[in-house]
Amino acid sequence: MAAVLITTAVSADAGDSQFAAEPDVDIVTSGRRRIPAHSGILASASPVLKNIIERRTKRHGGGGGGGKRVIKILGVPCDAVSAFVGFLYSSSLTEEEMGKYGIHLLALSHVYMVAPLKQRCTKGVGQRMTAENVVDVLQLARLCDAPDLCLRCMRLIYTQFKAVEQTEGWKFLQEHDPFLELDILQFIDEAESRKKRRRRHRREQSLYMQLSEAMDCLEHICTEGCTLVGPTHVEPGTKSPPCRAFSTCYGLQLLIRHFAVCKRRVSGHSCLRCKRMLQLLRLHSSICDQPECCRVPLCRQFRKREQDKKMEEDTKWKLLVRRVASAKVMSSLSQPKKVKGAVDDEAEGLIRILKTF
Repeated sequence: MAAVLITTAVSADAGDSQFAAEPDVDIVTSGRRRIPAHSGILASASPVLKNIIERRTKRHGGGGGGGKRVIKILGVPCDAVSAFVGFLYSSSLTEEEMGKYGIHLLALSHVYMVAPLKQRCTKGVGQRMTAENVVDVLQLARLCDAPDLCLRCMRLIYTQFKAVEQTEGWKFLQEHDPFLELDILQFIDEAESRKKRRRRHRREQSLYMQLSEAMDCLEHICTEGCTLVGPTHVEPGTKSPPCRAFSTCYGLQLLIRHFAVCKRRVSGHSCLRCKRMLQLLRLHSSICDQPECCRVPLCRQFRKREQDKKMEEDTKWKLLVRRVASAKVMSSLSQPKKVKGAVDDEAEGLIRILKTF
């Protein structure tokens, strides 16, 4: 059957002289099947086969006599060898062949350095992997120097690790290849760390965007006024309609009203809400680009105090200011994350106070 397939492929290109010639090589498989082929085609498709053919040609003094040359391809199913030879002729592979012999063809493509087939097999085998065979595929991918397939195997193991742990392949790996097991566990650990960092990054973005929104609301309240609080030049009876960020704005208005009448603050006692209000005002002062005409209370005072004392702000406050300013301008955090947990605590405290009202 294989001979018929090869003959059909050859007859389709009978116009080429090297295809029109009779097969001059026999490929012998593990089941002693002989597949006739043309040395010119094999040599043009695989540098390894080319070296084998040239070496045997020199051994027989130019290759005139001695009958057909024989190339043995052992260790894989006969039909897999037939599919391999068929690919060397036609550069095509059926889905059925890929499903049945994809792993064997990947090994053959690596051994005989057939790059197009290796690319096809890397993609095809990766698409057909399951938790049951992923460990075996990973071991083969490492032997065949297929980094894309290795990465795909690692990701599948990470996402389905509980199922993979129950397979025979994993148990065999634990007993015979502890170094590969260690690589897999390290990959899983790094993947979990990346996942946590991404989650923390999203959480930080949300916090800084809320603080940026609070800064906008503070300016809005102090310049235009909102439903409960407004500047002195606005009539007390005049009510403005709710703004677009009303949930944040409403909490900030309640905080401002508390700050104005808090007896604990006036008497010199500590008040957490008043402390957070002062921090919001200080934060606004740190990012305000028009302090001379700003209508937000204490903006100029905070700015002047910092300039007069030339105070060295602690690192976490500087980071908080920079990231809120970035969120205010760009609507997203684009700077690399080197923030310590204390910075997040500072931001969370401010947001928590706004939400308690």
